[in-house]
Amino acid sequence: MKVNLEKVLPRDIENRSFEIITQELGDTPLIPGTELIVKRCIHTSADFDYAKNLRFSEGAVEKALNALKNGACIVTDTQMAKAGINKKALARLGGEVFCFMSDEDVAATAREHGTTRATASMDKAAALKKPLIFAIGNAPTALVRLYELMEEGSLRPELIIGAPVGFVNVVQSKELIMETDVPYIVAAGRKGGSNIAACICNALLYMLNNDRN
Repeated sequence: MKVNLEKVLPRDIENRSFEIITQELGDTPLIPGTELIVKRCIHTSADFDYAKNLRFSEGAVEKALNALKNGACIVTDTQMAKAGINKKALARLGGEVFCFMSDEDVAATAREHGTTRATASMDKAAALKKPLIFAIGNAPTALVRLYELMEEGSLRPELIIGAPVGFVNVVQSKELIMETDVPYIVAAGRKGGSNIAACICNALLYMLNNDRN
């Protein structure tokens, strides 16, 4: 069987992909200033639902960019999300990425208190004396714990990226974050994932660095 393939040089594949995304979005309304984030989520997932289900608190993108420019660090709930974030771009701004999920003390705390590692890792992150952006792509319990810490007044993140994927407490945990006055970017509904959480971080970084290196 003969297949007609579009001839695109390897270095041009991403640009061509974004051309297709822009074309297929057509006149779909996007919030000004969020376009790159939405398109990168679509590029990562090939899912155009992100044009409708991404929720941005007022001024979230601008506040996140200012935090990154001032050296904010990123905390993830999976090693996969950590691996997907462009650490060179973040380091140029003075930040770094943390994921405490594999730490022995986090596992011990989770066993002792009967919680998930995600919950315990958020407690460990809250002790960091740094401006923090949380990128959550897997564990609803991480979002729930962040909400509790904010309600207690012991944590004030620069931004929460809420993108857990799945069925159990996923929607509810995202709704909790959207009830707060903390800047957020949330993938409403069941969709999301570590790749989406990392993708949103990278979109913000590329908006500041203007490159992908």
